Amino acid sequence: MTRRTPPRPVDVEKLFPEVAPLRRQTVRLHPRAGRPTRRDSSVGGPLLWPEHQPWPQCPEHQGSPMVPVLQLHAADALGLVPFPQGCDLLQVLWCPRDHDGRWVVPEVHWRDAAAVGSVREAPPVPVPVPYGRVPKPCAVHPERAAEYPSWDLDEGLREALEPRFDLLEAETGWVYHHQLSTAPGTKLGGYPGWCQDPDWPDCAGCGKRMDHLLTVQSSEADALSRLTWTPVEDRGTACDGAGLKLGDMGGVYLFECRTCPGRPYEDRFDCS
Repeated sequence: MTRRTPPRPVDVEKLFPEVAPLRRQTVRLHPRAGRPTRRDSSVGGPLLWPEHQPWPQCPEHQGSPMVPVLQLHAADALGLVPFPQGCDLLQVLWCPRDHDGRWVVPEVHWRDAAAVGSVREAPPVPVPVPYGRVPKPCAVHPERAAEYPSWDLDEGLREALEPRFDLLEAETGWVYHHQLSTAPGTKLGGYPGWCQDPDWPDCAGCGKRMDHLLTVQSSEADALSRLTWTPVEDRGTACDGAGLKLGDMGGVYLFECRTCPGRPYEDRFDCS
């Protein structure tokens, strides 16, 4: 089913023209419970994993297999993220067990779907695993949406705009940071769905700030953001997405360098 994000309840760029140049596009994936196959784009679904390639193991837990988090065909990226030459499939896995200072340890793979051939079955989920670390199988319903920086606003600009944000909230009830700026939920590109202060990594190879690749959030929206970001088709229904609980309903954020060979990546995480 198509998912359509409703327009913002006010004209953000008219009220705050300073954020207009900062507008970005994101692909909201809208994961919903389903039965995706290994040929489908999915969150938490089976992967099109080559039989000849070993299944990823956690580097911190000897012999502990990673679990599928995302599989996305290039067509479902809606032209937002450039795939490496010769690749049309993005796969993300992570180890869901406890780690020293990290919720999960992720791994990113790019591949040519047509070249996979015979497929390897995923190994059983390792045990014990904390609740909410393994996403339930979900179909995705990609949709491009415009968004503006929330916690990623430059500190000086944020301080300058806060009085007008407060005035808008007093007059209309709309909260810029939750209801007008950055799209919540699991998404591709755009701005990370930070719960706390931004923590963008720099590439160890070239020193440049990495690009945001993927946000994986515990829920599709919190009580405030769902008032304006819930798709038209889901109004009046409960959408628990992939059933994740990352920390205190936080998120995992993947970043990549699109300049250096091999597209090195880093991860960050936070919660409220």
